[in-house]
Amino acid sequence: MQMSDQKEIAATPAEVYAALLSPEVLLACVPGAQEVTGSVEEGFEAKVTQKVGPVKATFKGQVTLSDLVEGEKLTISGEGKGGAAGFAKGGAQVSLTASDGGTMLSYEVEAKVGGKLAQLGSRIIDGFAKKMADQFFVNLQTHLAPEAEEAEPESSEEKKGWLKKITGGA
Repeated sequence: MQMSDQKEIAATPAEVYAALLSPEVLLACVPGAQEVTGSVEEGFEAKVTQKVGPVKATFKGQVTLSDLVEGEKLTISGEGKGGAAGFAKGGAQVSLTASDGGTMLSYEVEAKVGGKLAQLGSRIIDGFAKKMADQFFVNLQTHLAPEAEEAEPESSEEKKGWLKKITGGA
C-alpha cells in the first residue's frame, strides 16, 4: 500500500517537528495507542489496539526515526505484530514547510500487511489507513493548537451533505 498527502497544521515547523519526536504526543495522537515509550535515539516501542473490518488486534511494535533534519524532515520506519491478526510494517517520509497557516506537513507512506489483515483486501486496508492518518492529524492539530480545531466543524457537515445526496436524503 502506498499513500501520500499534505496537511496544514496551525503551528510552526519547529513545534510540529518536536511533537512528532515526543512519545507523549504520539501516545495522545495515534488512534488506539495504549503505550508509547522510548526515545528518538533508541527508537520507540508502541502498543496499539485497532479494529480493521472484522479483525480486532493489539499490535506491539518498534518505530525508528532517521534522516532527521530539525524542523524540516524525518523518516519513520516501523513494524508491528498483532498475533493471529497478522503484521504491519512500513515507513513514511515526512517533510515540513512553513506556510501562511503554520506548517504544511507532507508525507509519503509505504506499508505492507500480512496474515488475516492481508485477506481483507486492499480497499478495506487503504480506507482504514487513510482514516487512521486523517485522525492522527486531527489529533495532532488539536494537541498543538486546540483553538484552531474549533473553527472546522463544517467539514463534518460537508460529509453529511454528500451522503444525503447519494441516499436521496434518507
